[in-house]
Amino acid sequence: MKANFILYVKDQERSTAFYAKVLGYEPTLNAPGMTEFKLGEGCVLGLMPENGIKRLLGHALPDPAGANGIPRAEVYLTVDDPFEFHQRSIKNGGKELSPVDKRNWGDIAGYTIDLDGHVLVFARTVSND
Repeated sequence: MKANFILYVKDQERSTAFYAKVLGYEPTLNAPGMTEFKLGEGCVLGLMPENGIKRLLGHALPDPAGANGIPRAEVYLTVDDPFEFHQRSIKNGGKELSPVDKRNWGDIAGYTIDLDGHVLVFARTVSND
């Protein structure tokens, strides 16, 4: 199974630049209407313009633009160095929600919010050994 997680964004080009800088690599697909970053085997993070999904689904979908800045989910990424990713997010326009710290579920994780209000978490699992 392949999982595509698609974020609706106001400005595809701006969000593509943000995620390329934060993730540290270029997208595997960058065409009008869709950008994709391969996160791992069988997992893709997509960026789709909010007006594009509205055109595609029409009145069946509430307008995503009406929820700009209102977090509805989070993208939780397990990485080798959550401090580095967290700082890259902030440096490139993300806003810090909570610094990288040890969490009660065992991970070290930091929270930011991206340019469109999506919550990003950069985490590392800490061994209890």
